[in-house]
This record gives sequence, C-alpha cells and structure tokens, in this order.
Amino acid sequence: MEKQKRAVIYARVSTGEQNLDNQIDKLKTMQSLQNYTLVHTYVDTTSGGSANRPDFQQMLEDARMRKFDIILVWSLDRFSREGINNTLAYLNKLKAHGVSIKSLQEPWLDTSESGMGDLLIAIFSWVAEQERKRISERTKAGLANAKNVGKRGKDKHPRNKAGYYRRWMKKKPMGR
Repeated sequence: MEKQKRAVIYARVSTGEQNLDNQIDKLKTMQSLQNYTLVHTYVDTTSGGSANRPDFQQMLEDARMRKFDIILVWSLDRFSREGINNTLAYLNKLKAHGVSIKSLQEPWLDTSESGMGDLLIAIFSWVAEQERKRISERTKAGLANAKNVGKRGKDKHPRNKAGYYRRWMKKKPMGR
C-alpha cells in the first residue's frame, strides 16, 4: 500500500485588496481529489518578485525538514515571479528534499514527473518575471500621471493647487 502524500497549499496575492479565498478553496478541492493529507496552508500577501515572503520562507524551511511531500499552488506565478534562475533553484532545492510541486492551472507543472515540465517551467518562469516587470512599470506610470494631475495616494479627485496658494497667501504676514 502506497503511503498517503502529505500536502501543503501555498497561496499568494500581491496586495491586501485581493482575495485568497478562491485560490485556497480550489486547492483544497484539488488536495481532496488527489487524496492528499493537508498538513498546512501557507499564505503571503506580497509581490512574488522577491523571496522576502514570510510564509514562503517558512514553507522552504519546512520542506528542508521534510514536513510534507508536495506543494499545491494555483499557478507558477503565485509560487514565484523571480525569474527562471531563482524559480528553478527553488524547484531543485525542493526536489532535493523530496518535495514536488503541482499547479492547479497548469497541469503540466508536476515536478514529481520529469520530461517537458522542466522546459515549460523555464518558459513560464520567464513569462511570470516579465509580467511582474510590466506591472511595476504600469504602477510607476500611473503614479507619475496621478502626481502630474495633482492626485496623491488614493485620492479620487485632483487637488486644487490654486486653493493651496490662496490659503498660503492669507497666512502671509502683512507688508510682504
């Protein structure tokens, strides 16, 4: 009789305004259908472009300690957007610890099997990194545009720059 695999779920969103429930619910369904024992759910709310993610780091440490056999993720870009080299390094470390990874959205991503998966992982790691760069560029462009029209932070309406000037003029000492 084959030993039942111990699984963990890793879910990630970039901002607190996004919801993790959909990822987690679908991954729990996947875990149940695969008849894995769910050991833990790791959740990060930060960009996947950096390894500086608390639950991600804890998951890697727990993998090193062989606390589970498989990581279930929504998609590769939820696991990492750090590019080909870093993503492959994580996957190789996991494999060395006897841990595989499966993606719900990308059925070809199953590191427990070899073959085309390695090539596709490299390609999709690159794609995820490029998407992270595009998101960053769009965010910076949006912030620059908002600044140019007088918005700050999450303002819905532009600031009236003339109003600031008028208030300043009222406070100005007489005779100047």
